[in-house]
Amino acid sequence: MAIFQPRKPGQPTNLQPWHALSADDVLASRNATRHGLSDQEARKRLGQFGPNQLPQRKARSPLVRFLVQFNNLLIYVLLSAAILTAALAHWADTVVILAVAVVNAVIGFVQEGKAEKALQAIKQMLSPHATVLRDAQRKSVPAEDLVPGDLVLLEPGDKVPADIRLTQVRGVRIQEAALTGESVPVDKTVDPVPASTPLADRTSMAYAGSLVAAGQGAGIVVETGPSMEVGRISSMLTEVEKLATPLLHQINIFARWLTVAILLLACVVFVFGLVLRGFEPADMFMVVVGLAVAAIPEGLPAILTVTLAIGVQRMAARNAITRRLPAVDTLGSVSIICSDKTGTLTRNEMMVGSVATADHSFLVSGTGYEPRGKFSVEGRPITPGHNPLLLEATRAAALCNDSALSNKAGHWTVEGDPMEGALLTAAVKAGLDPTVEAGLVPRIDVIPFDAAHRFMATLHERPSGERVIYLKGAPEQVIDMCARQRNGENDQPIDRKYWNARTEEMAAQGQRVLAVATKVTTSQELRFSDVETDLTILGLFGLIDPPREEAIAAVSECQSAGIRIKMITGDHGGTAQAIARQLGLINKTDVLTGRDIDALSDEILAERAPDVDIFARTSPEHKLRLVQAFQTNGHVIAMTGDGVNDAPALKQANVGIAMGRNGTEAAKEAAEMVLTDDNFASIDAAVREGRTVYDNLKKAIVFLLPVNGGEAFAIIAAILMGSAMPITPLQILWVNMVSSVGLAMALAFEPAEADIMKRPPRPADEPMLSAFLLWRIAFVSALFVLGIYGIFSWTLANGSTLEEARTYAVNTLVVMEVFYLFSVRYLRAPSLTLIGIRGTRAVLIAVAVVVVLQLVFTYAPFMEAFFETRPVDFIHAVEIIGVGVVLFAILEIEKWIRIRIIRHRRSSDGRTVSPGGMKTPIRERGQ
Repeated sequence: MAIFQPRKPGQPTNLQPWHALSADDVLASRNATRHGLSDQEARKRLGQFGPNQLPQRKARSPLVRFLVQFNNLLIYVLLSAAILTAALAHWADTVVILAVAVVNAVIGFVQEGKAEKALQAIKQMLSPHATVLRDAQRKSVPAEDLVPGDLVLLEPGDKVPADIRLTQVRGVRIQEAALTGESVPVDKTVDPVPASTPLADRTSMAYAGSLVAAGQGAGIVVETGPSMEVGRISSMLTEVEKLATPLLHQINIFARWLTVAILLLACVVFVFGLVLRGFEPADMFMVVVGLAVAAIPEGLPAILTVTLAIGVQRMAARNAITRRLPAVDTLGSVSIICSDKTGTLTRNEMMVGSVATADHSFLVSGTGYEPRGKFSVEGRPITPGHNPLLLEATRAAALCNDSALSNKAGHWTVEGDPMEGALLTAAVKAGLDPTVEAGLVPRIDVIPFDAAHRFMATLHERPSGERVIYLKGAPEQVIDMCARQRNGENDQPIDRKYWNARTEEMAAQGQRVLAVATKVTTSQELRFSDVETDLTILGLFGLIDPPREEAIAAVSECQSAGIRIKMITGDHGGTAQAIARQLGLINKTDVLTGRDIDALSDEILAERAPDVDIFARTSPEHKLRLVQAFQTNGHVIAMTGDGVNDAPALKQANVGIAMGRNGTEAAKEAAEMVLTDDNFASIDAAVREGRTVYDNLKKAIVFLLPVNGGEAFAIIAAILMGSAMPITPLQILWVNMVSSVGLAMALAFEPAEADIMKRPPRPADEPMLSAFLLWRIAFVSALFVLGIYGIFSWTLANGSTLEEARTYAVNTLVVMEVFYLFSVRYLRAPSLTLIGIRGTRAVLIAVAVVVVLQLVFTYAPFMEAFFETRPVDFIHAVEIIGVGVVLFAILEIEKWIRIRIIRHRRSSDGRTVSPGGMKTPIRERGQ
């Protein structure tokens, strides 16, 4: 017997297996009685155990939330650049950089604010009031005043206010989807169950946050506050540490390597100029400053941040609210999506999927509770009105029913039991009106459903005065109560073997089976003796929570993108398998249950989990272990869910995705992203957007670094040749912060490329400085050096002044950037197409702005004073544009050769090769 021990307020206890103890043992262990506590004892225990509420996270003030937006490596780089430009007295650049940082912070603040509105606190799971017996009298008390030992009364519609060991039940059914993933209400009993019983099968318990769907009952409060199941899950959340996103990790490495490379290059050039060229130290210092300004891509942090922010805005338009900018990019690396079943892949709405009578098996189409659909036999649609037996079976299911359908703003819902609602929907599909039928055959008496007898029966009077009983319940129970079966319009002896086979067949498809039966009687009231024998079975109804239609298409596209979908549910394995087959995500028949997972060590689980697609009867600990097991194998995980039981795994995942409409506050609080439409298809769109963001980031890097490399190596070429610098540091800063940033910013708005969801996920450890990027930097930098230094030397040799030659060089650099922009928009396909040349609206605006600014730079008198520029005549202008055209042509030829090489390597060794030169195995569908 468990021992009663008070605890300090707010201190969790070691959870006792209350479900395994008898009701009398629980009463004794909690020093309680079936008449409830006294008010005096309740107050005493409230001081011992503390209030029945969960620890609350201190809310951050708006100022703190705004300042936190600056706690990002990208912002640190931006602020450092602002300090550097301020030290150089480039105040305009300082203002621009600070403006970018502030704009980014505002975007993040607004986005996080949107999410925070939906993420109030986990205490919303708890009921505000509870009905108890105190001093043997029924009272309503604040739920936070409940204490262990209180006797709580439960009625339909009540939210369970604490963890309760049931002591009395009468037809109690509790909706526990938020905690267990069970898609239908669970029948409750007072009988203890084994201590090892999973949470979803603890029929003797009612847990805080669940909802009483039917019946009446009472129970003893055994745990309150942090010690409740929902409190235990909340404490698990605090123990989970968030992982750094792949992008931030790569950017940190990239920034370190880039900084080291620039410093080493600057030192080498400085020493070379002093020792071999005999330059003065002061002159070489200015050269090195110019080299650093040229090599450092000042606009890159702004481009990265703005690209992520644009991704956040695009995803918000697709019903996905992102709380942290880097989470957008992480989606592009996702290789496994671990999805809850109930309410995520399915509608969380029961539906009759099949009906079996003595002569036929019918399939029923439709979506959830919406009363639209057809009946078919062997693929052939039938009219239910032409089949009297089918019509009678659906009529019985509609009349032996306590629920109601309602249409609210075009959305069909059920008031009452979800399975009864599904039966009503099936009746409407069959052409019946439940309200009219109830009026024609009014109910006289009822035996309510109870887990003890596992059926519900109603007595009705037909217009002729004849009385008839309709009964529905568990098929094995109903079949034993029947002596006959209806076949056509006649009755014949029951074929129990046939009905048991049909029941097993439906159950094997993951359906929950109900049997309906009837009996003509002369009774004036309904007694158990009237229904125990001599019934006539009419049929079987197979019910299932159907998959979302849009989820089927989304699963298919994710599989085409090389992303594995793992269903992790608290539901039964058979039900999960059936849904998985309908979704098209099941590749193997293996199912691991919570018991199986408990029997595996972390090492063995990490080996087995990747080969299994369905995990059933799972607890919060199981979901957390599975996410960790996948991450051990190097996978980037997106975890979707809506229940409290999903929250720890949502936080552990690389990207946690909560359902915003039907999701619990605990799930939303733990997630990186919240879907406002609870639609799995929005995850597919989010992954597409995440990949697009990374593509655009890579395009921006591939654009900026070669430009900076060209500038830096042009200066180095001048040192090697012993000549003047072709571009001054101030001119380089103008190009980097005006034309380079303006043009690269347009890449942030690039749409997704056509094959973006046909590629395998990029490895999370793929370096930012890939082989492709290194080649591109070297190759394009060399072309820029030839263009910049070539026109500078040529014009200088042909009589131009130093200022004129530098002006030509700067304009050549900008023109080459414009033509390079059109080439870099497509890394995997030719840019020399009508669509490629036409560009996007963002590209055209950026080019127009840069052209105007460059004209001002070249011809405005006041710019001559700042940058020592000179006007460019028509002949030199044509020559400069010609350099850009030649650059574009060379890059397209190089791209064509590279694509041909990739295709050849792909066909010769059966492996896909990315433009970055990284080989990855071709992934079969779903791999």
